Amino acid sequence: MSDPHPHDAEESPAVVKNNTMDAIVAVILFVIGAVVIVEAQRLGAGWTDDGPGSGYFPFYIGLIVCFSALGIFYQAMFSKARDTGVFVDREQLGRVAQVLLPAAVFVLAIVFVGIYVAAAIYIALFMIVLGKYPRGKSVFLGFVVSAFFFVMFEVWFKVPLYKGSLAPLSFLGY
Repeated sequence: MSDPHPHDAEESPAVVKNNTMDAIVAVILFVIGAVVIVEAQRLGAGWTDDGPGSGYFPFYIGLIVCFSALGIFYQAMFSKARDTGVFVDREQLGRVAQVLLPAAVFVLAIVFVGIYVAAAIYIALFMIVLGKYPRGKSVFLGFVVSAFFFVMFEVWFKVPLYKGSLAPLSFLGY
């Protein structure tokens, strides 16, 4: 089976290598393990008169996570068998950014215009930009999908969703 997006390493150079991502994940896991250890000690990680304290088992779980993270970090950075293959190249990162950045803007837009208006705009723009659909059809479907979810949540289920600080749908009485 052939790659649907063929590319040479020369055409699209590596942005991040596998061992670098392994090291980053190891650091994140170590921090999580350290937080668990500190909080477990705060709860009482020792042995009490009636058995293990509240933080006894979490303490050792955190310790195992930290030691595992150190092993992953060592293997990623210093081992002769470390994986230096390409984790993501520029082309792949660009494709991820095409979806991730608009999603971040969508989440930010929810704060101001609410979930229904933001979703209608998000759906329409995605259809136009990435799907190459006609503008009229995209705007219509974005509106219809958001209107359907508005009716479903607000009217049928009586579950109000966030309308945004600007409340653009306040004229509807919701």
